[in-house]
Amino acid sequence: MGNTLRTIVVGFLAGLAGACVFYYYQQQKSPPEDGQANYTVTSFKPEETDKPAMSMPSSSSSFPPVDFSEGAARAIPSVVYINSISQSGGASYSYWDMLFGGGGQQPQVSSGSGVIFTSDGYIVTNNHVIESAERIQVIYNKKVYDAELIGTDPSTDLGVLKIKETNLPPVTLGSSRRLAVGEWVIAVGNPFSLSSTVTAGIVSAKGRRINIVEDKFPIESFIQTDAAINPGNSGGALVNKSGELVGINTAILSRTGSYTGYAFAVPVDIAKKVVNDLIKFGIVQKAFLGGSVMDYDYQTAAKYNLDPNVKDYKGVVLVELERSGAAKDSGLKPGDIIVKIDNDDINSKSEYEEELSYHYPGDKINVTYLRDGKPSTVSVALVNKNGTTALIKRKIFSDPLLGANLEEVEYGVKVYSIKDGLFRRLGIPENYTIISINRERIKDPQDVIDFFTKYRGRVLLYGINSSKQELQMQFVLQP
Repeated sequence: MGNTLRTIVVGFLAGLAGACVFYYYQQQKSPPEDGQANYTVTSFKPEETDKPAMSMPSSSSSFPPVDFSEGAARAIPSVVYINSISQSGGASYSYWDMLFGGGGQQPQVSSGSGVIFTSDGYIVTNNHVIESAERIQVIYNKKVYDAELIGTDPSTDLGVLKIKETNLPPVTLGSSRRLAVGEWVIAVGNPFSLSSTVTAGIVSAKGRRINIVEDKFPIESFIQTDAAINPGNSGGALVNKSGELVGINTAILSRTGSYTGYAFAVPVDIAKKVVNDLIKFGIVQKAFLGGSVMDYDYQTAAKYNLDPNVKDYKGVVLVELERSGAAKDSGLKPGDIIVKIDNDDINSKSEYEEELSYHYPGDKINVTYLRDGKPSTVSVALVNKNGTTALIKRKIFSDPLLGANLEEVEYGVKVYSIKDGLFRRLGIPENYTIISINRERIKDPQDVIDFFTKYRGRVLLYGINSSKQELQMQFVLQP
């Protein structure tokens, strides 16, 4: 009985002690109510060695904030809006259409941009903006000007216009050669008919060749940028942050026809020579080496039996020579690897074409090349497309009876600047290229003048209009 009582008393006391301990623990753990308790919180202060290394922004940073307002303000006044007006309709046009208004001819207007090059009204744009035009309008400062077409260069997709105005603000010319990949650039133009639109991006690459120029001797060494360029921007300005022109916006690479991140511009150093030549000569003076080249890479090396085990594929491979040309006369041979022209390194076909584009027929250049792995340098006198060192003169025939200018082109005889005269009465459209008359091929403008001066009777005229559509015309020349 005594042992039992002792056990009960000990158990009671142990339970009471446990309950007290549990109650005290819960009081320490539970948050106090307002005004019931005050707690002292000891903050943890880490040692200096425990702190992570952090770089805080500094007001004296060497990188200034990006601001395009100054460059845009300088470039916008030098960019104009261009309307290209042409006729659309069927591929045939006859005497009856002219009498009764048939043929479905309706005016078509497309828009683009242009850049003022001189204060007296010379404007550069893209050839593809104006090539189909029968009439060109320039809109600037809310005024509309009828523009004269000075000349075009399909090989660089450039053209020059002239308006009758003075004291215009010419764009400040920069240098595309000194332009660096990664540098900020600004595109100024009129996309989707929205005038004076400014977008910004960086130079993504230089010397791009994208095979869009439809010409026998294309020159493609485009500046690639991610500045937003859309339809209507063509012919507009690509400028650097200082507002200096570095390129003429030309094309976009897109499956939708709108901007997707890839845009291309003709370098201003190429454009400067093209514009000067068109103003001075009416035609671009192109210089040729007398051979064709390909990019030097593993496949080209294997194809032309060159050593494929090289560390760096630098240069371009001379793959073909003209029978009697400057390259052959200088001793160059197929398989030679051109690595330098004068003091400029050549590492791609686009760089090769760009370097030649700066020269004139008759210029002498030093060509450094590799043959069997050994370097050599030779002097070459560049030639024109006819194989001579003379400057090419543009021959324009004008006849008051016909009331138009005529010029020999690749496919026939081009008719333009049509005024009062026989051609206007016959309804021959502006920029019409005559390919044949009464089923006989025509290439000489004088033959066209002689035919219309002397012939009387039914005439079947075949050619292409400014939109490169086949256009056949029939009429009768009365005695």
